[in-house]
Amino acid sequence: MTANLLEVDDLDPVRLRSILDNAVAWKTDASAIPPVLAGRAATALFQKPSARTRISIEVAIATLGGHPIYVRDEEVMLDKRESVEDVARTMASMCAVIAARVFDHHILERMVAVVDVPVVNLLSDTAHPCQALADLLTVREHFGDLEGRRIAFVGDGNNVAASLAYAAALSGVELAVASPEGYELDQHVVDRARNLGSAVELGNDPYDAVRGADVVYTDVWTSMGQEDERQQRLRAFTGWTVDAALMQAASEHAIFMHCLPAHRGEEVAADVIEGPQSVVWRQAGNRMHSARALLVDLLSGED
Repeated sequence: MTANLLEVDDLDPVRLRSILDNAVAWKTDASAIPPVLAGRAATALFQKPSARTRISIEVAIATLGGHPIYVRDEEVMLDKRESVEDVARTMASMCAVIAARVFDHHILERMVAVVDVPVVNLLSDTAHPCQALADLLTVREHFGDLEGRRIAFVGDGNNVAASLAYAAALSGVELAVASPEGYELDQHVVDRARNLGSAVELGNDPYDAVRGADVVYTDVWTSMGQEDERQQRLRAFTGWTVDAALMQAASEHAIFMHCLPAHRGEEVAADVIEGPQSVVWRQAGNRMHSARALLVDLLSGED
């Protein structure tokens, strides 16, 4: 059966650790990177524009010896010009991997159903697994380990928080998610993460969440596709900015993380994201290192 990554829980703890081990090793020694895509191409399909995601996946493919094919939605017009299934079959007939950044998670599931090459979720409305891999890599690099670390996610219980919950469950990380009422992490995500072994805490007070945290993490209040909710969300998230006072409530050694892009003065204060506790640029760079290790994992099971 072909390996895919639509959400972090498609992995298990052993595979996740192996991916992180390889990401660390190949970041240190590029000569050890296996050319698993040598002479082959990989599709990177984007319904949503991106900076880090596009750069990271294209560089990852190239450094594995492959040729990245960037495809915009207006070129294929999923379910308008051609069905998702027909586009996926065409890509799979010429490419070794399909990586896609989509609005609707179901699009990825439809691709998986009709192709026999790995499908990678670069972002959907419910999940952002590649971001979670980079997050764990960043925490591990900074602290030297993951087991028992505490991450406090402050803000919208969105796709980033969901994937982070599964990643925490598979790596022995404690996760506290604090959100305004009505913007909490979906209960089915919490239940699934807990079933995987995670100590996920939910709350409506950011100070409770960050107490004792090794990592304080936030994301934008209004994600792409939610623009019509912006004013409502700005009102709901008033007082939820990660600022110096909130960082001081965390552990003395706490670091700040953000998946970017950041809106300074909204979800994070400028002096925090630019301050000495911020590791967001290492976190951004780790998108490529973790994506490369993931691709090797997915391709390693080929016949």
